[in-house]
Amino acid sequence: MFGWIRGWHGRHWRERSKAERVELQSVLTWYVTTWFFSLSWLALPLVGTVDRRPLPLALGGLLLFAGALSCVEANRLTRPALDHYLGRTELPSRALRPSAVLLALELALILALAAQGSTDAVAVRLFVGAVLLPLGLLYGLVVPVTVFLRRSLVLSVVLMAVFAWTEPDLPGILAIGMLTAFGTLFSLLAGRWGAWTLSVLWEAERAREVEARLAVAEERLRFGRDLHDVMGRNLAVIALKSELAVQLARRGRADAVEQMIEVQRIAQESQREVRDVVRGYREADLGAELAGAQGVLRAAGIACEVNGDAGALPAEVQSALGWVVRESTTNVLRHGAAERCSVVLRRTEGGVVLTVENDGARPDPPPAPSAPPAPQRNDTDRDDTDREDRSREDRSREDRGREDRGRGGSGLAGLRERLLRVDGTLQAGFVGTGGYRVVAQVPLNGKGAVKEVTS
Repeated sequence: MFGWIRGWHGRHWRERSKAERVELQSVLTWYVTTWFFSLSWLALPLVGTVDRRPLPLALGGLLLFAGALSCVEANRLTRPALDHYLGRTELPSRALRPSAVLLALELALILALAAQGSTDAVAVRLFVGAVLLPLGLLYGLVVPVTVFLRRSLVLSVVLMAVFAWTEPDLPGILAIGMLTAFGTLFSLLAGRWGAWTLSVLWEAERAREVEARLAVAEERLRFGRDLHDVMGRNLAVIALKSELAVQLARRGRADAVEQMIEVQRIAQESQREVRDVVRGYREADLGAELAGAQGVLRAAGIACEVNGDAGALPAEVQSALGWVVRESTTNVLRHGAAERCSVVLRRTEGGVVLTVENDGARPDPPPAPSAPPAPQRNDTDRDDTDREDRSREDRSREDRGREDRGRGGSGLAGLRERLLRVDGTLQAGFVGTGGYRVVAQVPLNGKGAVKEVTS
C-alpha cells in the first residue's frame, strides 16, 4: 500500500507534511467509498436478484456499466472538487454534467427494472441509494450546504413520486424517500465535513509556519536592538570627537591628538562591547536551548519530548551541550520530515549524556550536475584571470579561516570542536528505519576524545 502511495504523484509518504498526508488519506477514502457502495449496494444485489430473462439481464448489465462509469468519473473529479472547496482552483459548472447524465441514466434503468418486476423492492431501494453517492460527494463540495439540502429534498420528492408508479404502497414510497435522504446526507457528511476538516488543518499548518517565521524575526529584532543599544551612543561620540579633532587639526592645535586618542579608546571599547554582545548571543544556555527546541519543534508540528535538568552543570558544559541541542534541532527542521523528536539529558557516574533522536531521517539528495565547461580564452587572458582567481581564492580562504576560528565551525564538525574543548565525545548516525540519533557525552572529570560515527 505504501509503495503505491510513494509512487502517487512521485512523492514519498514521509516527504509529505501532516496536512498533505491527511489530505491524501481523505482523497483515497473518498475513492474507496464510491466503489464500496457501488459494489455492496448495487452490484451484489443486482447479480443476486435480477431475473435471468434477456431484457432484465440487459438492463442490469447497462446499470452495472453506468455505475462503474459513475465511480470512475467521481474519482476523476474528486481532487478538482476538493481544490475548488479549499480555494485553490475554480471548478467549472459544466464539469459535473457527465456525472449528472450518468445519474439520470442509472435512475432510468432502475425505474425500468422496477416497472418490469425484474428484481425485488428492497434491491431497488438499495440501487437508488448507491447511485446517488458518487455525484453527491462531488456536489457537496461545490455548492453551499443550504443549496445542497434544498435540492436533495426536491430530488427525494421527485423520486418518491416516480417510484410510486411502480410500487404504490405507502411503506415502499417512504422507503424510497428515506434511502434517497440517506444517500444524499451521507455523501454530504462524508465529503463536506471531511473537506472542512482539511481546511482547518491547512489553516493550522499555515499558522505554524507564520509562528516560526515570527519567532525568527523576533530574535533578529532582539539582536539588532542589542547592537543598536551598544553601538548607537559610542558611534555618535566617535563622530563628534572626530569632527572636533578635524577642526582642531585645521587650526594647528595639539588638542587634536588627544581627541583622536579618545576616539581610538572609544572605538576599542565599542569593539569589546560588540564582542560581548555577540558572545552572549552565541553562548548557548542549555536550559534555554532545551525549552526553545521544544517550542520551535512543536510550532513546526513535531511532537517533542524533553527529559532532564540542566541545573548544577558547569557553564562551559552547558554551552557545549546547548549547541548540540541547537544544531540537532536545526537539522530536524531542515533535513528531515520528522513527526517525533526526543531530547534526553541524564547524569552518569562520570559525566552527562545528551541524546537527541528523531524519526525523520532520509538520504541526502543526489549531487547537482556539473557546470558546463568554460569558454576557451587566449593565453594572456587566461594568465591574468588565473592570477585574479588565485588572489580572490587566497583572500576568501583567509576570510573563511578567520570566520571559522571565530565561530568554531558548523554542523557536526563544529559540534566536535566545541565538545573537544570540554573533553566530550560525539556520536551521530542512523537508527533503525528512518531514525537518526545524536549522542553527546561530556565527562565532568578526566580527558576524552571526540569521535563521530556516521552510518
